[in-house]
Amino acid sequence: MTVIKINAITVAADSGDELAKRFAARAGAVDGQAGFEGFELLQPTDERNTWLVITRWADEEFFQAWVNSPAFGHGHRSEAQRSGESAAERPAHVGVSSELWSYSIAGGTGIRPS
Repeated sequence: MTVIKINAITVAADSGDELAKRFAARAGAVDGQAGFEGFELLQPTDERNTWLVITRWADEEFFQAWVNSPAFGHGHRSEAQRSGESAAERPAHVGVSSELWSYSIAGGTGIRPS
């Protein structure tokens, strides 16, 4: 059964473009993970500062395997950390806070629940 994981990332008002840039730089990085079905980055179109990262996984076990993988740890470090820069050289964190939400598909147009 497909599971949906939503990472709700709150950013400073002027940091949304940087968040989008960082995601664009890592585009396709998760595509080869077993059980991965898709990804979207949703930008708010109102006054909110919360962006949504939506991923779909074949099941919870595939998601947990990815979270516990070296690829997850590598992908969630900053570009500066991946390139070996010192803490003083690293750009500031973009996210102010984040929450991970978990859903399964219960219905909808063109969707068959498992």
